[in-house]
Amino acid sequence: MKKGFVFDLDGVITDTAKYHYIAWKELAAEIGIEIDLKFNEQLKGISRMDSLERILTLGNKNDAYSLEEKEALASKKNTHYVQLLQSLTPDDLLPGVKTFLDEAKQKGIPCAIASASKNAPFILDKLGVMQDFDIIIDPATLSKGKPDPEIFVQAAKGLAIKPSDAVGFEDAQAGIDGIKAAGMYAVGVYSGEELHGADTIVEKLTDISIDELLAK
Repeated sequence: MKKGFVFDLDGVITDTAKYHYIAWKELAAEIGIEIDLKFNEQLKGISRMDSLERILTLGNKNDAYSLEEKEALASKKNTHYVQLLQSLTPDDLLPGVKTFLDEAKQKGIPCAIASASKNAPFILDKLGVMQDFDIIIDPATLSKGKPDPEIFVQAAKGLAIKPSDAVGFEDAQAGIDGIKAAGMYAVGVYSGEELHGADTIVEKLTDISIDELLAK
């Protein structure tokens, strides 16, 4: 019997990937690196600094910047990204999300956000669903990023349940791998990327019933 839900944010609750792409593409261009949508798939679900490292590796510029310079670049990207997010509204919730969260609340099922995004509280506030989550894991408190299971283990701990009693929702392979490594039941939200290892795949959250998930 499952007792709680743990959600990734981007690609599950809303889709801010286009904003990430715009901000990363502009920053990369400034330092002479060209990225495209195909490459951008590699940046989904991983941290800001890991994303920057992959871009620098693509342009053979890993050793061109000090740690401080890299942090400044990542900060510049984030500033642009947050500016783009100002236009978010509850209409930007992915289909079925609000219905699913409302039903979970009615059934007394606690929910957590396990996202690599440091902007998660801001985004959830703009979407009008901050109150639907009992805990938001701060990625700054973690030592490892996805696919390491740490963020999912901490989310379950924050909900006061065992990882095996939780259902995790992810749209990226790194996230599915982390969920399974934590010992959770994994729901893959299909967004164009093939997901290996998920226990079930849906296109939107309302494609599967909460009662069905709780019985897993």
